[in-house]
Amino acid sequence: MFATFKLVFVYITLGPIAGFVGIPYTLLIGDITRLYRAAMWVTNAGVRAAGIKIDIGGFENIPAGRSCIFMSNHVSNLDPPVTIPLIPGRSSVLLKKELMSIPILGRAMRMAKFVPVERGSRRDTAQASVAAAADALRSGLHMLVYPEGTRSLDGRLSTFKKGPFFLAQETKAPIIPVAVSGTQSMMRKGSSAITPGVARIQLLPAIDPVNYATRDELMRAVRTAIAEALPAEMKPADYLTMAL
Repeated sequence: MFATFKLVFVYITLGPIAGFVGIPYTLLIGDITRLYRAAMWVTNAGVRAAGIKIDIGGFENIPAGRSCIFMSNHVSNLDPPVTIPLIPGRSSVLLKKELMSIPILGRAMRMAKFVPVERGSRRDTAQASVAAAADALRSGLHMLVYPEGTRSLDGRLSTFKKGPFFLAQETKAPIIPVAVSGTQSMMRKGSSAITPGVARIQLLPAIDPVNYATRDELMRAVRTAIAEALPAEMKPADYLTMAL
């Protein structure tokens, strides 16, 4: 639990300072870039303070000058704070709507064009989230999405939701499949305890939605790419048949 304490200490010490200073400054100048950079620095500092080392590769797979949708497997609450600060430029992310109600942090996330999502939401609410995400992409931001919709129970890649692929087809933004491993053993689902270790992040070759006739074909291509890059114990149960 000491690693958890160090991460939380960094966040509750530096986060409010960044917010109290950065939010008024951002409103004054009308540019959130500096606040975003400060928030990402604090996020990464907390991860490092918890003893989490990061091994990342594949930056060469990110197309220059284009907003991309980063689609990642999801095995731990550590995945977003480990991944988001490492994505070049500015990124938005689909997240639980409840997080937007957190004082200071919620305001900052709205200013950064983070997109709230209601789990099990109505069709019109889901369409509104897709429209907000599309707006973020068109404004020049990247988007980080967890197409499984929630964390995996056993660390294995599970099935994907179709919404993120509708977003990709609508915006024609390249998809960067992301394979994350290591975090599943550092912070397990249902626990707040952090065990220091190495988080491995692989940014895989871009997949262009225009090359796929249907949403299902695009979804299968992304899921297969991530599955192939994961260690054996994290591959989905249907791995041997999914690409057939």
